[in-house]
Amino acid sequence: MTTTPHTDVAIIGAGILGLSHAHAFARRGLRVTVFERSGTPVGASIRNFGMVLVTGQPPGAMHALAQASREIWLGWARDAGLHMRRSGSLMFARSSAQAHVMEAFAETRAREAGYDAAMVSRAALNDLYGGRFSKHHAALHGRADLQVFSREAVPGLIDYLRRAHGVDFRFGTMVRGIDNGVLDTTAGEWRAEHVVICAGHDYLSLLAPELAAIEPRVCRLQMLRVRPAQPFALDHAVLTGLSCLHYGAFSDLPEAAALHEEVAAQEPALLEHGIHLLASPTPAGDLIIGDSHDYGDDPSPFNAASVDDMLLTLAESTLGGKLDVIERWQGVYGARTGTSDAPFSVLRASPAVTGVFMHSGVGMSVGPALGERVVSHLLDGAALPKL
Repeated sequence: MTTTPHTDVAIIGAGILGLSHAHAFARRGLRVTVFERSGTPVGASIRNFGMVLVTGQPPGAMHALAQASREIWLGWARDAGLHMRRSGSLMFARSSAQAHVMEAFAETRAREAGYDAAMVSRAALNDLYGGRFSKHHAALHGRADLQVFSREAVPGLIDYLRRAHGVDFRFGTMVRGIDNGVLDTTAGEWRAEHVVICAGHDYLSLLAPELAAIEPRVCRLQMLRVRPAQPFALDHAVLTGLSCLHYGAFSDLPEAAALHEEVAAQEPALLEHGIHLLASPTPAGDLIIGDSHDYGDDPSPFNAASVDDMLLTLAESTLGGKLDVIERWQGVYGARTGTSDAPFSVLRASPAVTGVFMHSGVGMSVGPALGERVVSHLLDGAALPKL
């Protein structure tokens, strides 16, 4: 007689959200099995900039989650040997309107809400990287921000969880259905006391009715890996003041309205395509740059050359030099319609089955702490973050 394999916890999805939940359960001594349909993670968690962006999160629950996630990432970097940059982020103002938003943030919200960020002095900006960024109006240093190289960090974290915590990974295994803690998979049935679904932007395979009710969407992003024609040792993640229109730490400040009007009048295509430059250095000295935002029910497979050109032009202007493209790809993450701006959902389908889904591109920034909070909720009855 064949016995159905049993695990204390089944995690569906080996992206950063699934791995965060696996870590939180495993460190409490539970047996954890992670099911991933692909042979290796290929979704949002390896296609991104690797930014653990604390500075950009809106005040309150999301900022607190990012701060807590930062500490978890530092522990993972130490214990798993992950490559990590700790110099923080630099946000450069290309106009006085961008500078005004950053200055207002530094003078008010950063102090009131406890952000570890400050304006860079004019003298320091002029000297930064040999004067490469001196043409900018101002710069904000997000000192708490971290950066990893996602396509190496995620596999490294998987290896660490397997080695140090005994997490069992079942790659190439799709979970087709769940009934009372019994998982129907392409490798046979499994039983689990807790099932946590972290399936990214897959809204049809599992929990389809619950997900349909929250009206999910998909955001696709055009991404580039570039090599400076004249290499320089960038050790910070780079943003421009355009990010003040995208991230909640800045976007509701009164000064952001004037910035929006400026961009709408002078560079409307940037708003149309949701472009706000991000640049992350890789361990090899290349840069990951992007991104654009295109929302829909499915991620279109077709990239627009004009969007890549806008990104390159903006990056070369910001970074001060020619960039050669060596890779192009699509980023992708789950989003929601305009009926809600909630950045994530925790769906209790049954006492044994919980779905956790991100609806924004900040999974690397808040996912580790969100996993801890959800596991504390499931095992100890602790409250979930209030948004």
